[in-house]
Amino acid sequence: MENRENDGISRRDFLISAGLAGGAAAAGPGALIGASAAPEAPQSKESPLLSEFQPKSMLHAKETRVPRARFPVIDVHNHVNDARTSEREQIPPAKILEIMDRSNIRQIVILTGAWGKRLQKVVDRMVNPYPDRFRVFTQIDWSRIDDPDFSRKMVEQIDDAVARGARGLKILKNLGLGVRDKTGELVAVDDPRLDPVWEECGRLGIPVSIHVSDPEAFFLPVDRFNERYEELIHNPNWSFYGDEYPSKQAILDARDRMFARHPGTTFIALHVATWPENLDYVSALLNRLPNVMVEFGAREAELGRQPRNSRKFFDKYQDRIMFGTDAVPPPYGNVTPQQIFGDKLYQIYCRFLETEDEYFDYAPAPTPPQGRWQIYGVGLPDSILRKVYYENAARLLKVKI
Repeated sequence: MENRENDGISRRDFLISAGLAGGAAAAGPGALIGASAAPEAPQSKESPLLSEFQPKSMLHAKETRVPRARFPVIDVHNHVNDARTSEREQIPPAKILEIMDRSNIRQIVILTGAWGKRLQKVVDRMVNPYPDRFRVFTQIDWSRIDDPDFSRKMVEQIDDAVARGARGLKILKNLGLGVRDKTGELVAVDDPRLDPVWEECGRLGIPVSIHVSDPEAFFLPVDRFNERYEELIHNPNWSFYGDEYPSKQAILDARDRMFARHPGTTFIALHVATWPENLDYVSALLNRLPNVMVEFGAREAELGRQPRNSRKFFDKYQDRIMFGTDAVPPPYGNVTPQQIFGDKLYQIYCRFLETEDEYFDYAPAPTPPQGRWQIYGVGLPDSILRKVYYENAARLLKVKI
């Protein structure tokens, strides 16, 4: 214990000045039992609920405005005007292009393009009129999982999608967490029925953008120790805690086995391989499997709270990382404000990548939507910025910028 005698104030003098000696001391050692060391703060009727708590930082930190990316950008993870967007919710393409031009977004990849006639609508609305600005990926029809010739039908469906204009395949997180066959069992990510699909993508030279599992906190109890408690109580169906779901590790192990089985296919492991909280794991994955790339859509919050580690990650894997936002249009975007398509979203991403600013919001929202923390910029040099913003994606997608 630090010795305070040299400060000229003995422990007894301190206790007397604090009102804890004298009467209390005279009353004996048990006098303070059950007593509070300090009076409780008065409870005000104005005390906010946690959901209303919006503290303003007192940190006097540099604030750099980055209204436009320093170099052209290919956003490889976007859902604007996708096959799920109703006619009423469609954003006029001219308005999307205005936002893209202001932010220096040269091209957007619309990942959720579905298949067949629904895919054709996205191609006709977004790709054909603006071939240099938009690309679209197709998806798998899981409703046919129990068909005896499921594998062959999905290969044919992908061939048809590519003929219509699709330039990749997107896998949503329902693989491994929601898709079940007639046995009632979840379809595993490395299910052999999917092997012909991965092989066909490799033969066609199109990448597979794959999102399986979810943030680590989503697999833990939704209690006072869960750092994403607020997010999960507002979206209870995002919790995968319980015996009815496989563990996060089991899902990723199955995915990684599948990656290794198909070295001729390029996989984009979305959301920093779905484990940005564990960059050591992601690094080991990239070291082991050269056919895997990553992007960081909706995960700047995770990377930005570990800026030194993230900066090393960007430096080491600068040829394997692509820019993505996971942007979505309203009304779904209102549920996930860290992903609302617009100028503010791109400004935050650019500030994170281009500056060394400290302790700033990772989402255009009054309350941090994923967890109550702020982020720090990684300040990438131009040589790495070019690769992350567009060069890596242009090489993979065969795009000229």
